[in-house]
Amino acid sequence: MKYNKLTIIIFLLSIIMSNNAQDIYIQGGGTLMDWAHLKKFEKDNERLKKINDPNRVVFMGNSITEGWSNFDKDFFINNPFVNRGISGQTTPQMLIRFRPDVINLNPKSVVILAGINDIAGNTGPISLENTAENIISMAEIAKVNNIKVYICSTLPAIDFPWSPGLEPGPKVIKLNTILKNYCIKNNITYVDYFSSMADDEGGLKVPEYTAANDLVHPNLAGYKVMEKIILSSLEK
Repeated sequence: MKYNKLTIIIFLLSIIMSNNAQDIYIQGGGTLMDWAHLKKFEKDNERLKKINDPNRVVFMGNSITEGWSNFDKDFFINNPFVNRGISGQTTPQMLIRFRPDVINLNPKSVVILAGINDIAGNTGPISLENTAENIISMAEIAKVNNIKVYICSTLPAIDFPWSPGLEPGPKVIKLNTILKNYCIKNNITYVDYFSSMADDEGGLKVPEYTAANDLVHPNLAGYKVMEKIILSSLEK
């Protein structure tokens, strides 16, 4: 059997890719072999599954959620809260890890904050409708498992330093409108961070709640605003 040079090259590349897939890192910290980064919390999840906490609340999200623990560690230590944020992640990745990182921990509630990295195109193009559907799917999976759902507004952003020029402001507003309408129709709590944190142009307030060279991630003052809002929602 004869093979042309192109076929041989493709065959060799496939071997190289398969051997090194676990070492190729992608947005969200995972690899081609673990696209949703399931291994990140694997050991801690096993530990938590052995501990019964009827008041447990899991925070599912991206870097905005993950960074929360860095700015205010006590918020998660002094409350029955579990941080399951992974920097850079998009809603398709979160949907894949929703069962091991949320459902299997048997929480009372889940707080979902997602969407900004979808708008930034971190894992490729995705429509706002598909992003909303991924968040809605997480909510419906939680509801079936008797977990109370809190869907958070995507935080305002006027631009992305790592992917400039995408004009995310109006897209964030549109996504939040879809999520809010879904919550109203389905008796789910909508947590509105956006209204308290946005400036007149639809960005995160600078320098009150984010650094001028960041524009996306809250600072400590920003997180304090978010804490007041989410704690009020959880208490209700």
